[in-house]
Amino acid sequence: MTMSLSSYFTIPLFLCLSSLHLVSPFPSFGGQIDYDYNYNYNYYERSCPRLRMIVQNGVWAAFKTDTRIAASLLRLHFHDCFVNGCDASILLDDTIDFRGEKNAFPNRNSARGYEVIDSIKADVEQACPSTVSCVDILTLAARESVLLSGGPYYPLSFGRKDGFTASEKAANEQLPSPIEPLENITAKFTSKGLDMKDVVVLSGAHTIGFAQCFTFKRRLFDFKGTGKPDPTLESSALANLQGMCPNKDASNRNLAPLDSASTYRFDNAYYVNLVNGTGLLESDQALMRDPKTSAIVTAYSSNSYLFSADFASSMTKLSNLGILTGRNGQIRNKCGSVN
Repeated sequence: MTMSLSSYFTIPLFLCLSSLHLVSPFPSFGGQIDYDYNYNYNYYERSCPRLRMIVQNGVWAAFKTDTRIAASLLRLHFHDCFVNGCDASILLDDTIDFRGEKNAFPNRNSARGYEVIDSIKADVEQACPSTVSCVDILTLAARESVLLSGGPYYPLSFGRKDGFTASEKAANEQLPSPIEPLENITAKFTSKGLDMKDVVVLSGAHTIGFAQCFTFKRRLFDFKGTGKPDPTLESSALANLQGMCPNKDASNRNLAPLDSASTYRFDNAYYVNLVNGTGLLESDQALMRDPKTSAIVTAYSSNSYLFSADFASSMTKLSNLGILTGRNGQIRNKCGSVN
């Protein structure tokens, strides 16, 4: 697949948001932010001025050999922040003291991009030793992945610190499931300081990437125990997916694009798919069954700039969830282990 670098950096009109240095309020379910530690846009301006360039180069190098990596890094960031806050806990390996998040059910044989973050961290350490946290690297890598795929710029503050622990149990309990009812997913979002609109907006990240067949296969053959396919799934999409994911266990790890219309391009086609009944995941298509969420889906399906602006806002909110600052965290030497 041949792609020019310039085609991936089309920035929408709301680029002016980048002039915002501080984002407020900060949703925090992990304690209040200590403003004395100067969590802000320019945090690394003097201590690591080449940080963004290093992260950009690392993400681009990975993308050249693996076009799926942009979606994988974005998902890794979401799964980190959604479990007890943005603290790079998802990057920690298991120890004798805890079972971490890497092997939790939503992440096992699914979450990807660890080696990309480790590589970027090594490059950052060479340029700025013991200065930049793994969580700030992951957060920035997610934004660069969105930009690289043609999505919007959004402002980020920096100065997050890495956490000291991780929890497999918390990941299993807190991360939304693709077969979970919409009301349960919404409740998980609201528990983090997010809202129903954020559910719809952040689900739009499924405009890029793939899903393994086992995450949606019941829609194709035995929807909710009926022995029949999901009646809301458009017939040609159903036939296509049944070909990708035959009704046998051997197909469980096969991949299908979350947005078949523009698999690697960050755009609003995901919402067009939902309106047309061709959403892949059960939790995605469920957004069309609730009047409140379906109205937002319909609006985004016809207005890509509205989606981009709202996605930028929701990603900034996500990146501030439950962060650690000051002595509440550390700057890990290596992202997979606590110092």
